[in-house]
Amino acid sequence: MPRALITGISGQDGSYLAEQLLGRGYEVAGLVRTEASESRSNLAGVLDRLTLVEGDLLEPASLHAALDATAPDELYHLAAPTFVPDSWDDPTATVQAIAGGTAALLAAVKASAPAARVVVAASSEVFGDAGESPQREESPMRPRTPYGVAKLAAYGLVRAMRARHELHLSSAITFNHESPRRPEHFLPRKVTRAAAAIALGLQDEVVLGDLDAVRDWSDARDVVRGLQLMAGEARPDDYVLASGVGRTVGELVEVAFAHAGIAPEGRVRVDPAFVRPPEPWPQVGDPARARERLGWEPEYSFERTIGEMVDADLAALRAVDD
Repeated sequence: MPRALITGISGQDGSYLAEQLLGRGYEVAGLVRTEASESRSNLAGVLDRLTLVEGDLLEPASLHAALDATAPDELYHLAAPTFVPDSWDDPTATVQAIAGGTAALLAAVKASAPAARVVVAASSEVFGDAGESPQREESPMRPRTPYGVAKLAAYGLVRAMRARHELHLSSAITFNHESPRRPEHFLPRKVTRAAAAIALGLQDEVVLGDLDAVRDWSDARDVVRGLQLMAGEARPDDYVLASGVGRTVGELVEVAFAHAGIAPEGRVRVDPAFVRPPEPWPQVGDPARARERLGWEPEYSFERTIGEMVDADLAALRAVDD
């Protein structure tokens, strides 16, 4: 029975990945700082089938101990801050958590689990002012945020350690990906939650920024399938995981409100304070390499993903109201 270790197992991506790996017959362990501090809601359906091991990405000895205890065949490094605006408030902590944590984990892999196949979650934020759109693996990387800078440093570490030590290390350059497990402070979940609340008469409007801003949205369940395909490849490499389709915030609103059975007119207000300058190079990914080499094809349409998010928010709000 193959064994996998997941950092960030309780998050959106980690929990879906754990479910999919368990469904494939894996033994799955999750690295957590302490069992008491770990949120369990996303893992409720599989918690009794998981092993949680304590470890801190900034405490190398704990990482060696976790790797020795789990002896993983595959390791998925998903733990990191995820909300980009927060990186401006504390860039030091962001760089330490992302770049420092990745460096410590890769050093531990080299020493304690050199045969493991490792996939590290990178981000479309590494591209920034890339000078082209869509972005692919060879596109210039000129991040515009501390978060993007930290992710680029981690991405560089993966490539350097792979070349130097011939380890099976891959980076997944993931673009925006959503699901009903997406935290509410992210834009798509803010929109689906508002659509549900307005449909139920619990609020009158939602306040957003630029409705013309473009993003590349995929489903988180498709993305974590891509991570597994990367780990299964004979040769490690870096892959963009994205839909390849740019959609505006306005389109997101239309799909979410339509699924909730309401019209957005008169219910969506644009606050100029939330409007950022137009991006000359929209964040849209080119997943050609993943599709050609890995055979990765999305199973969830944009409409299905957003519809499931609206349905989940409707159910949650009705439960609270009851």
